[in-house]
Amino acid sequence: MHRGRHGASLVDRAARSGVPVPPAVELPPSAARRRPAGDGHGRHCWVLDPPDAPGTWPGLLVEWRQREDGWQGRVAYAVVGEHGPVLVEAWLPAERLKQG
Repeated sequence: MHRGRHGASLVDRAARSGVPVPPAVELPPSAARRRPAGDGHGRHCWVLDPPDAPGTWPGLLVEWRQREDGWQGRVAYAVVGEHGPVLVEAWLPAERLKQG
């Protein structure tokens, strides 16, 4: 994706395509109050010692929820498996997630 080297960038070509960009989806006020501040997009995070995979793993924080015992984050992260990388999606306690 080197601008000028192979013509217009993908962003430029998409803008010229004439396909309208859908408007941003807004959460209802009640949903916004149920989670910590954020803009609704996935964010990079570090997953600390998840079950069955000790260590620190890069992840993508997708969503927050609040439970009686505290906040949990829904994350997707890759760990080393027996036959290569394995993608895991799980709800983990906020204490196991570190801002990336």
